[in-house]
Amino acid sequence: EAAGHVLKDRRIVADDIPALRATVGQWIADPGIDVVITTGGTGFTGRDVTPEALMPLFEKHIDGFSAIFHQLSYSKIETSTIQSRAIAGLANGTPVFCLPGSSGACATGWDRIISHQLDAGYRPCNLVELMPRFRE
Repeated sequence: EAAGHVLKDRRIVADDIPALRATVGQWIADPGIDVVITTGGTGFTGRDVTPEALMPLFEKHIDGFSAIFHQLSYSKIETSTIQSRAIAGLANGTPVFCLPGSSGACATGWDRIISHQLDAGYRPCNLVELMPRFRE
């Protein structure tokens, strides 16, 4: 748990579209869950189905997340960043971030992007200040 953040649930879910969609569907329906972060399943193999499972839940895509994630990843792993389909979107007014499964990619996504956007003091702006309006 990061400072100021409380982990409400954590699950290991099979690389299965209905199972992934059902699990995240439960989380985005829970008013006590503000953000969902998934890891793994964003590559190109047959079992990498996280984007296919979760994109249909998105009302809006957070395209900037993927763009910045790839920019930051490029500085570490260069062109190998093309092997990731890291995505994010709003689902039932809940931000959902889908990170690759590698520990380095998770650290990049959390340390360099997500943690800042979940910090109400981060400037010039952050997702926290917008969250009350996501379900308008």
